[in-house]
Amino acid sequence: MTDEPRKGEPVPRITQLSVRNFRALRDLELRDITPLTVLVGPNGSGKSTVFDVFAFLSECFTDGLRRAWDRRGRFRELRSRGAGEDECIAFELKYRERPDEPIITYDLAIGEDDDGPFVAEESLRWRRGSRYGKPFKFLDFHRGSGRAWTGETPTCEEGEREDAELDSPEMLAVNSLGQFQKHPRVSALRRFITGWYLSYLSADAARGAPEAGPEERLSQSGDNLPNVMQYLDERHPRVLERVLRVLTHRVPRLEGVETIPLQDGRLLLQIKDAPFERPILSKYASDGTLKMLSYLVVLHDPDPPPLVGIEEPENHLHPRLLPELAEECRLATERSQLIVTTHSPFFLQGLRPPEVWVLYRDEHGYTQAERAVNVEPVVRMVDEGASLGDLWVEGFFGVGDPLTNAGGSRATAGGRRS
Repeated sequence: MTDEPRKGEPVPRITQLSVRNFRALRDLELRDITPLTVLVGPNGSGKSTVFDVFAFLSECFTDGLRRAWDRRGRFRELRSRGAGEDECIAFELKYRERPDEPIITYDLAIGEDDDGPFVAEESLRWRRGSRYGKPFKFLDFHRGSGRAWTGETPTCEEGEREDAELDSPEMLAVNSLGQFQKHPRVSALRRFITGWYLSYLSADAARGAPEAGPEERLSQSGDNLPNVMQYLDERHPRVLERVLRVLTHRVPRLEGVETIPLQDGRLLLQIKDAPFERPILSKYASDGTLKMLSYLVVLHDPDPPPLVGIEEPENHLHPRLLPELAEECRLATERSQLIVTTHSPFFLQGLRPPEVWVLYRDEHGYTQAERAVNVEPVVRMVDEGASLGDLWVEGFFGVGDPLTNAGGSRATAGGRRS
């Protein structure tokens, strides 16, 4: 394995996400999703819910539908308020495996009965040949039974049809059939989703002293940060050098970070700052230093995840660091797709209109989304030199301001529109 980050290799890209009946996402669609996609909006607008869509799908593949379901309170907490009792929670994911490949659509609908959750519908489809041709479902399952076509380019003319019955209706067909080489397109989706990294990084978690031993991937909480640093030091020293070079540039007076194995088998992270000769233990380091280090470790992963999700990276970081972190995120999109949620206008300073979606609640209480590039005044003012962060603070997006109603018009202290 080389120390250089992978460049030029095709990265699967999500191009569209549609969600129905998932909490506040009664009927949400995000089209033309960019390699770096940032969600902004007031508290309660649905940013974390969109983030949790990716987490939920990932957990369905790695831990199973029932566990992911139970963790979120089942239908009672998951299904949108106002949805009918017979309505399923449904997801539609459009993606490309490679830039020159056709778009593949993955549909998943989940219902619940007395026995628990079940996969009401699951399918994969694409168009081969004419862009105007009828989409072909090369995987089509309902409540645990269905059919799939084999081969690299499965169509009704090419490849063999395989009928299958899963052990349980709560099992995902993609997860089951994707383990077989004769279903390469299904396998590719399974690898794609199981490879997602959704972060819930905590500075407190990164302060620990875990049992020594190198680990390739940072955990969701970051509690194995010393282990990943050890892995980079042993296997990818150039990557570690890049991470520390960026970190010391961003954090004043910081000179370095190193891992020290203890006699009891644990691993300790130490921070060296100028002008002091003696380093300090990570448990005494600043939250911002540990969070920035954790983000850089994720963004410079030598074997990057196909999709990385980061929630509110502004927490514990100095505002002046956030535009630079946004640029780090954009650079990482050469190797991963990134989904980020934020409240920070400083993070928005480093972004472009196509990368930003504004989320807000409509008059019915459901999440809607407006893309910044579709707001004419925003695009025009950015072209004239304004920054997205300033425009966001000044309310030029029209929606998503916590001091406005769902339609975006500002309310006075007496509750009247102005």
